[in-house]
Amino acid sequence: MGFSLLMKKASLVGAFFVSAIWLCGAQAFCPTPSGLTPVAVQRVVDGDTLRLSDGRSVRMIGLNTPELGKQGRSDEPFAVAARKRLEALVAASNGRVGLLPGKEARDRYGRTLAHVYSADGANLEAQMLAEGLGFQVAVAPNVDLVRCQQAAERAARQAGLGLWRQSPVLKAEQIKASGFAVLSGRVSKVQRNRGGVWIELQDAVVLRVAPNLLDRFDVATLERLKGRRIEARGWVLDRSRRGGLKEGQPRWMLPLSDPAMLQTGR
Repeated sequence: MGFSLLMKKASLVGAFFVSAIWLCGAQAFCPTPSGLTPVAVQRVVDGDTLRLSDGRSVRMIGLNTPELGKQGRSDEPFAVAARKRLEALVAASNGRVGLLPGKEARDRYGRTLAHVYSADGANLEAQMLAEGLGFQVAVAPNVDLVRCQQAAERAARQAGLGLWRQSPVLKAEQIKASGFAVLSGRVSKVQRNRGGVWIELQDAVVLRVAPNLLDRFDVATLERLKGRRIEARGWVLDRSRRGGLKEGQPRWMLPLSDPAMLQTGR
């Protein structure tokens, strides 16, 4: 039995109702592909991770939700709301979802990387983004749905939904810890050397495009960014903990793996 027929049957007998408005909105962002693999979900770990009944953990591609508190740390804003919303979306699919594996099949933690779809074919990453319950991220080579996921996030941002109710964007000089961040600042310096392209924001943070990723970027455009105000997102690293930080260099570094993680003119 094909996945679409199986899911239609499940939706008919399931106890949950997915509104036509929600479905049409989610599919408008990221249309349903063919060839989805049906799987049963054991539990929702957090807003962007599922544990399947076969034991696999699935990290949803293109979505990064706020972190739940661990080791005595508090939950980040909207972390619990994101987990609960994903639980509701999975429940509305009668506990079964469709997977579209990424070009890179696993992350460094051994989790399966995949796009996740509801019983009715709606992309769940786009749905979470459209409700303001996570950030759109692009990590090459799994970037096939970048444009539609960006559109979903943009809709939530413009409407001030969820974590966009109060802007989560930090100024470059406000970065005080490692971890995921959306930050903005004016470019004070751009350099290219054997280490790639380095874009400094007000002497506080440096963005780096590694040499092996330069072919994904328009390097000439990057080199003209000096003086421009930009917005970037990704996982900030503390260079002082890695050793070799020279005097005058920014302590914080944000590696860029795809052009979608960098926006100009904000």
